[in-house]
Amino acid sequence: MTSTLEIRDLHVTVESDGADKEILTGVTLTIRAGETHAVMGPNGSGKSTLAYAIAGHPKYTVTSGAITLDGEDVLAMSVDERARAGVFLAMQYPVEVPGVSVSNFLRSSATAVRGEAPKLRLWVKEQKEAMARLEMDPAFSERSVNEGFSGGEKKRHEILQLELLRPRFAVLDETDSGLDVDALRVVSEGINRVRESGETGVLLITHYTRILNYIKPDFVHVFVRGKIAESGTADLADELEANGYAKYGVEALAPAGGRSLPTGPVLPGVVSPA
Repeated sequence: MTSTLEIRDLHVTVESDGADKEILTGVTLTIRAGETHAVMGPNGSGKSTLAYAIAGHPKYTVTSGAITLDGEDVLAMSVDERARAGVFLAMQYPVEVPGVSVSNFLRSSATAVRGEAPKLRLWVKEQKEAMARLEMDPAFSERSVNEGFSGGEKKRHEILQLELLRPRFAVLDETDSGLDVDALRVVSEGINRVRESGETGVLLITHYTRILNYIKPDFVHVFVRGKIAESGTADLADELEANGYAKYGVEALAPAGGRSLPTGPVLPGVVSPA
């Protein structure tokens, strides 16, 4: 049976300047395994809030609506339960984890998600092969997670996790941010390898169409004022590239609450530290 992540009339608030501010104002979206949905919208429209709400970030409060995974209530799950159920979040701003090596973090994540520790010899081979595909130096595995990483290294590490964990649903929050042309190609190829399995649904949040030149979405959604204003095929992304968001009346839209994104907890396979 094809896995389905369903979001229905989701409303989410976050504390801003001492008061609760509604950021998501009724999001409805269905993603099936094997599908890629691109979400595009101006700054402050709530795209990252959607990502964090799916993952279970504690600073985001769901006031109404539902998220289900194959009929199971995701909102009733703890963050680690969402990870084990197959939900993965690649954060826009990964956090550093000094003292925890990449290799230890990856194996611990795989153990948590798979339910048992992978055989060490097989795991080392699996990890090395995945790193080679992402053009990563093997010495990278002994560095502390994200400590001193460049933007490109952080994003490659995100996709390394994605390839090794193979979640049912991957939420990728501006994975293309800060990447040069070569890194964008490598990262996109990694995402496509996971997509080609047909077993993972992808929610790809982005500002720009450049990553969509490498990753062809099945659906494109325009996010405005905390909800989906329009949905279409990949052609919709080209229209946005050409004309912007003027027709949605958001020329003067400011970031919601003027806030910066909070840092998420470090939990394997959900709030990714890379």
